[in-house]
Amino acid sequence: MKIASFLPSATEMLFAIGAGDEVVAVTFECDYPPAARAKPHVVFSHMPPGLTPAQIDAIVSAEGAQGRSLYFVDLPRLTALEPTLVVLQDLCRVCAIDSPTLARDMAHLPSAPQVVSLNAHSLEGVFEEIEMLGTVTGHFAQAAALTAQLRARVDHVRKASVTGCTPRVLCLEWLAPPFQGGHWILEMVQLAGGEPVLATPGEKSVRITWQQIAAADPEVIVVMPCGYNLAETVAQFHALTLPPEWFGLTAVREGQVYAVNGTAYFSRPGPRLVEGLEILRAVLSGTAYASLPVDSVAKL
Repeated sequence: MKIASFLPSATEMLFAIGAGDEVVAVTFECDYPPAARAKPHVVFSHMPPGLTPAQIDAIVSAEGAQGRSLYFVDLPRLTALEPTLVVLQDLCRVCAIDSPTLARDMAHLPSAPQVVSLNAHSLEGVFEEIEMLGTVTGHFAQAAALTAQLRARVDHVRKASVTGCTPRVLCLEWLAPPFQGGHWILEMVQLAGGEPVLATPGEKSVRITWQQIAAADPEVIVVMPCGYNLAETVAQFHALTLPPEWFGLTAVREGQVYAVNGTAYFSRPGPRLVEGLEILRAVLSGTAYASLPVDSVAKL
């Protein structure tokens, strides 16, 4: 089998279930595991590098209003690689190239690949998609073993989080303008023992205002901008001009504002979401960070 993965989370899943050697094409953002970086890139972004979060938001909004995709496929290169399976997504046009953009092009590839589209909005949905990829690629035993481990870790966090304290938690998936964390983020906060604010279960991330944030008055704030690692998140936060409402928030006054590696542990719906859950649990419980991945969380 020759697999083309059009989103980083699918690439992580495929390597995690033992199908990495069969991956023949990935996106320019597929950086985990490290072996994925050596695979041929066939998906790229129209977005120029070096933009500020506000500039990125403006481009995303403008392109979305025109119905244009932020990504494109190098079809000649993809054709030459002769994929027999293409994995893409229907979840978010901002994070990766979406199914409608590609359906017609994939149908005309000489290799006539099977097309699988991922659309999970929850942790269990992610686990089910890992198992589905295991079935499709002939690696179901490895996939089932992986999901069993992931579910056990989730259950461990759930049981550890049964306490009388449920701090109000705001997860910021973007800073300029602010967006709350969507999809699986609310579920992760609840499992970790928090009460998520300004979020709806299973719904995508939406823009919020600083006035809404002030009214919700979160007790813990986790900054996790999509596509940024920990160092980039810290730098982005310190470059931000914060409004007056920020300084009156309970989380800010009590020193409960954290930065995390969003791109690794929160933005991508893959196996490492469980590590993100464990990071949230450590933040909310005041547990030492020694057992967490390096460069995964820092207090702001």
